[in-house]
Amino acid sequence: MSSWQIYAVGLIAQSLFSGRLLLQWILSEKHKKVLTPSLFWKLSLFASFLLFVYGYLREDFAIMLGQAITYFIYIRNLQLQGEWQKAPLILRIFLYFFPLLIVIYSYNNNAYDIEKLFYNDAIPLWLLILGSGAQMIFNLRFFYQWIYSERKKKSSLPLGFWILSLVGALLILVYAILRKDPVLFIGHITGCFIYIRNIILSKKS
Repeated sequence: MSSWQIYAVGLIAQSLFSGRLLLQWILSEKHKKVLTPSLFWKLSLFASFLLFVYGYLREDFAIMLGQAITYFIYIRNLQLQGEWQKAPLILRIFLYFFPLLIVIYSYNNNAYDIEKLFYNDAIPLWLLILGSGAQMIFNLRFFYQWIYSERKKKSSLPLGFWILSLVGALLILVYAILRKDPVLFIGHITGCFIYIRNIILSKKS
Protein backbone atom coordinates (compact mmCIF):
# COMPACT_ATOMS: atom_id res chain seq x y z
CA MET A 1 0.00 0.00 0.00
CA SER A 2 1.14 3.56 -0.69
CA SER A 3 1.75 6.03 2.14
CA TRP A 4 -1.40 8.03 1.44
CA GLN A 5 -3.54 4.88 1.53
CA ILE A 6 -2.04 3.90 4.89
CA TYR A 7 -2.62 7.40 6.26
CA ALA A 8 -6.20 7.26 4.94
CA VAL A 9 -6.86 4.12 7.03
CA GLY A 10 -5.47 5.87 10.11
CA LEU A 11 -7.42 9.08 9.50
CA ILE A 12 -10.69 7.18 9.08
CA ALA A 13 -10.01 5.40 12.37
CA GLN A 14 -9.21 8.65 14.18
CA SER A 15 -12.30 10.28 12.64
CA LEU A 16 -14.42 7.52 14.13
CA PHE A 17 -12.70 7.93 17.52
CA SER A 18 -13.32 11.68 17.37
CA GLY A 19 -16.91 11.11 16.23
CA ARG A 20 -17.68 8.91 19.23
CA LEU A 21 -16.30 11.59 21.57
CA LEU A 22 -18.33 14.34 19.89
CA LEU A 23 -21.47 12.20 20.14
CA GLN A 24 -20.82 11.46 23.81
CA TRP A 25 -20.00 15.09 24.54
CA ILE A 26 -23.13 16.48 22.82
CA LEU A 27 -25.41 14.03 24.64
CA SER A 28 -23.68 14.77 27.95
CA GLU A 29 -24.01 18.52 27.46
CA LYS A 30 -27.69 18.08 26.64
CA HIS A 31 -28.37 16.12 29.84
CA LYS A 32 -25.81 18.02 31.98
CA LYS A 33 -24.10 14.79 33.04
CA VAL A 34 -21.68 12.26 31.55
CA LEU A 35 -23.53 9.66 29.44
CA THR A 36 -22.33 6.52 27.65
CA PRO A 37 -24.45 5.69 24.56
CA SER A 38 -24.04 2.26 22.96
CA LEU A 39 -22.97 3.93 19.71
CA PHE A 40 -19.87 5.19 21.60
CA TRP A 41 -18.70 1.59 22.05
CA LYS A 42 -19.67 0.49 18.53
CA LEU A 43 -17.65 3.31 16.98
CA SER A 44 -14.80 2.56 19.40
CA LEU A 45 -14.64 -1.08 18.32
CA PHE A 46 -14.70 -0.31 14.60
CA ALA A 47 -12.12 2.48 14.98
CA SER A 48 -9.88 0.20 17.04
CA PHE A 49 -10.14 -2.42 14.30
CA LEU A 50 -8.92 0.09 11.70
CA LEU A 51 -6.22 1.64 13.90
CA PHE A 52 -4.79 -1.80 14.66
CA VAL A 53 -4.46 -2.32 10.89
CA TYR A 54 -2.91 1.15 10.56
CA GLY A 55 -0.35 0.41 13.27
CA TYR A 56 0.54 -2.85 11.56
CA LEU A 57 0.95 -1.15 8.17
CA ARG A 58 3.21 1.49 9.73
CA GLU A 59 5.14 -1.17 11.66
CA ASP A 60 4.41 0.81 14.83
CA PHE A 61 4.30 -1.47 17.88
CA ALA A 62 3.08 1.34 20.18
CA ILE A 63 -0.11 1.83 18.14
CA MET A 64 -0.79 -1.91 17.86
CA LEU A 65 -0.23 -2.36 21.61
CA GLY A 66 -2.68 0.42 22.43
CA GLN A 67 -5.45 -1.12 20.36
CA ALA A 68 -4.80 -4.68 21.52
CA ILE A 69 -5.24 -3.54 25.13
CA THR A 70 -8.68 -1.97 24.68
CA TYR A 71 -10.19 -3.97 21.82
CA PHE A 72 -11.88 -6.57 24.02
CA ILE A 73 -12.92 -3.99 26.63
CA TYR A 74 -15.03 -2.31 23.94
CA ILE A 75 -16.67 -5.67 23.29
CA ARG A 76 -17.29 -6.18 27.01
CA ASN A 77 -19.01 -2.80 27.32
CA LEU A 78 -21.29 -3.71 24.43
CA GLN A 79 -22.08 -6.93 26.28
CA LEU A 80 -22.93 -4.98 29.45
CA GLN A 81 -25.29 -2.80 27.42
CA GLY A 82 -26.91 -5.85 25.80
CA GLU A 83 -25.87 -4.70 22.31
CA TRP A 84 -23.21 -7.30 21.51
CA GLN A 85 -25.72 -10.14 21.46
CA LYS A 86 -27.74 -8.32 18.79
CA ALA A 87 -24.90 -8.47 16.25
CA PRO A 88 -24.83 -11.38 13.75
CA LEU A 89 -22.97 -14.43 15.06
CA ILE A 90 -20.52 -14.47 12.12
CA LEU A 91 -19.57 -10.83 12.78
CA ARG A 92 -19.03 -11.51 16.48
CA ILE A 93 -16.80 -14.50 15.76
CA PHE A 94 -14.77 -12.49 13.23
CA LEU A 95 -14.29 -9.56 15.63
CA TYR A 96 -13.28 -11.89 18.46
CA PHE A 97 -10.54 -13.53 16.41
CA PHE A 98 -9.48 -10.61 14.19
CA PRO A 99 -6.24 -9.72 16.06
CA LEU A 100 -5.14 -13.37 15.90
CA LEU A 101 -6.13 -13.65 12.23
CA ILE A 102 -3.99 -10.69 11.17
CA VAL A 103 -0.94 -12.15 12.95
CA ILE A 104 -1.45 -15.58 11.34
CA TYR A 105 -1.96 -13.98 7.92
CA SER A 106 1.23 -11.96 8.29
CA TYR A 107 3.30 -14.94 9.37
CA ASN A 108 2.05 -17.01 6.44
CA ASN A 109 3.02 -14.23 4.04
CA ASN A 110 6.41 -13.70 5.67
CA ALA A 111 5.43 -10.09 6.35
CA TYR A 112 5.37 -10.18 10.13
CA ASP A 113 8.72 -9.61 11.75
CA ILE A 114 8.95 -9.04 15.51
CA GLU A 115 12.41 -7.55 15.10
CA LYS A 116 11.08 -4.93 12.67
CA LEU A 117 8.48 -3.84 15.21
CA PHE A 118 10.94 -3.45 18.07
CA TYR A 119 13.95 -2.30 16.05
CA ASN A 120 12.40 0.00 13.46
CA ASP A 121 15.05 2.47 12.23
CA ALA A 122 12.40 5.20 12.14
CA ILE A 123 11.61 4.69 15.84
CA PRO A 124 14.61 4.70 18.22
CA LEU A 125 14.24 2.61 21.39
CA TRP A 126 13.69 5.62 23.69
CA LEU A 127 10.88 6.86 21.43
CA LEU A 128 9.31 3.39 21.29
CA ILE A 129 9.37 3.29 25.12
CA LEU A 130 7.76 6.75 25.26
CA GLY A 131 5.07 5.81 22.77
CA SER A 132 4.33 2.46 24.39
CA GLY A 133 4.22 4.05 27.86
CA ALA A 134 1.87 6.75 26.61
CA GLN A 135 -0.41 4.13 25.06
CA MET A 136 -0.37 2.10 28.28
CA ILE A 137 -1.44 5.12 30.36
CA PHE A 138 -4.03 6.18 27.78
CA ASN A 139 -5.55 2.72 27.61
CA LEU A 140 -5.33 2.09 31.34
CA ARG A 141 -8.42 4.31 31.46
CA PHE A 142 -10.44 1.49 29.92
CA PHE A 143 -9.28 -1.02 32.51
CA TYR A 144 -10.35 1.47 35.16
CA GLN A 145 -13.67 2.01 33.37
CA TRP A 146 -14.16 -1.74 32.91
CA ILE A 147 -13.59 -2.53 36.60
CA TYR A 148 -15.83 0.39 37.62
CA SER A 149 -18.59 -0.75 35.24
CA GLU A 150 -18.37 -4.37 36.37
CA ARG A 151 -18.85 -3.23 39.97
CA LYS A 152 -21.81 -1.04 39.01
CA LYS A 153 -23.17 -3.72 36.63
CA LYS A 154 -23.64 -1.09 33.93
CA SER A 155 -21.45 0.64 31.35
CA SER A 156 -20.42 4.12 32.49
CA LEU A 157 -17.56 6.61 32.19
CA PRO A 158 -16.40 7.84 35.64
CA LEU A 159 -14.24 10.89 36.44
CA GLY A 160 -11.02 8.84 36.65
CA PHE A 161 -11.57 7.71 33.05
CA TRP A 162 -11.42 11.29 31.78
CA ILE A 163 -8.38 12.21 33.90
CA LEU A 164 -6.43 9.23 32.54
CA SER A 165 -7.65 10.11 29.04
CA LEU A 166 -6.24 13.62 29.30
CA VAL A 167 -2.86 12.57 30.74
CA GLY A 168 -2.44 9.77 28.19
CA ALA A 169 -3.51 11.95 25.26
CA LEU A 170 -0.99 14.67 26.15
CA LEU A 171 1.82 12.08 26.23
CA ILE A 172 0.70 10.61 22.90
CA LEU A 173 0.71 14.12 21.42
CA VAL A 174 4.39 14.41 22.38
CA TYR A 175 5.03 11.02 20.75
CA ALA A 176 3.07 12.04 17.63
CA ILE A 177 5.13 15.23 17.24
CA LEU A 178 8.43 13.37 17.63
CA ARG A 179 7.24 10.54 15.37
CA LYS A 180 5.86 13.08 12.84
CA ASP A 181 2.57 11.18 12.74
CA PRO A 182 -0.32 13.45 11.63
CA VAL A 183 -2.92 10.74 12.29
CA LEU A 184 -2.08 10.47 16.01
CA PHE A 185 -1.72 14.24 16.36
CA ILE A 186 -5.07 15.13 14.78
CA GLY A 187 -6.88 12.40 16.69
CA HIS A 188 -5.60 13.36 20.13
CA ILE A 189 -5.48 17.17 19.90
CA THR A 190 -9.25 17.28 19.37
CA GLY A 191 -9.88 14.74 22.13
CA CYS A 192 -8.06 16.79 24.78
CA PHE A 193 -10.71 19.53 24.76
CA ILE A 194 -13.52 16.99 25.19
CA TYR A 195 -11.67 15.23 28.02
CA ILE A 196 -11.31 18.53 29.88
CA ARG A 197 -15.02 19.31 29.40
CA ASN A 198 -16.06 15.86 30.64
CA ILE A 199 -13.87 16.30 33.73
CA ILE A 200 -15.77 19.52 34.45
CA LEU A 201 -19.15 17.83 33.87
CA SER A 202 -18.19 14.86 36.04
CA LYS A 203 -17.20 17.11 38.94
CA LYS A 204 -20.45 19.10 38.65
CA SER A 205 -22.62 15.98 38.63
